[in-house]
Amino acid sequence: MSVKYKPAIHFNHVDFSFGQNPILKGITGSFPEGKITTLVGPSGAGKTTLLKLCNGLLSAQSGEVYIKDRAIESYEPVELRRLVGIALQSAPMIAGSVYENLTLPLELQGASLSKDDALELLHDVGLEKELLERKVKDLSGGQRQKVSIARTLVNKPEVLLLDEITSSLDRTSLREIEELIVKINRKYHTTIIWITHNLQQALEIGDYTWVMMDGEVIETGESELLKDPVNDKVKRFVRGGAE
Repeated sequence: MSVKYKPAIHFNHVDFSFGQNPILKGITGSFPEGKITTLVGPSGAGKTTLLKLCNGLLSAQSGEVYIKDRAIESYEPVELRRLVGIALQSAPMIAGSVYENLTLPLELQGASLSKDDALELLHDVGLEKELLERKVKDLSGGQRQKVSIARTLVNKPEVLLLDEITSSLDRTSLREIEELIVKINRKYHTTIIWITHNLQQALEIGDYTWVMMDGEVIETGESELLKDPVNDKVKRFVRGGAE
C-alpha cells in the first residue's frame, strides 16, 4: 500500500510463531495515522495475533514493530497502553457498576476518574448518564460494548485496536457502534485498526484495508479494493470462495 500519510504503526518483516506453528510470516506494512484501517481474511489468518503485536500483548520473534517512529520495545508498558488501546469482542468487565469499570484503567495507575469525566465519556459513546451507576450485568450487549470502548478511551489513546467488536450485536447496535467509531476517529483523529469478518463493514467504514491469509498480507490499499481485488485469492475470498 502506498501510504500518503504518516504511519502510526509500522511492521518491518515481522514473524511470529506458536511453538513450531508459524502464525505471521514476514509482515511488512504501515497503518496510516488518523485513518481507519480494517483487517479482513479467513479465520486463522493471523489477524488477532497481528493486533496483539501492536500494543505489546505479544512480541515479534523477528523483525521490528514501530509505534510513531519508535521501536515498540522502547516504550514502558504503561506508556504503551496509554498510547495504544484495545477493545475486544467479548467486552470483558469487572463485576460492579459502569463507573467502577470506567475508572479501572486509572486505578491501576494509582489515580481515579472523576464522575464528571465519566459522564463525559458516556456522552461521547452515546450512553445516558443514568447508566453510570448501573450494574454492568444489567446492560445490553450493545451497551456493554459502548462501555468497553469508553473505558478504552479513558487513557485518550492515539491508536485504538478493535477485534470483532460488532460480530455478536444486533443490527441496530452494530450501526450504533460503527457510527461511534467513525465519530471517535473524526473527533479525536484517533488511528483505528479494526478486525472485522463483515466485508461490507470493512468497505463502508475503512479508509484502508489489509487482506490477510495464512499469516501473510495478501493485498492492501484503499478499502475500495474489496470491490475489485487484484489478487486471485482475494477475489475468491471476497466472492465467498473457500480458502
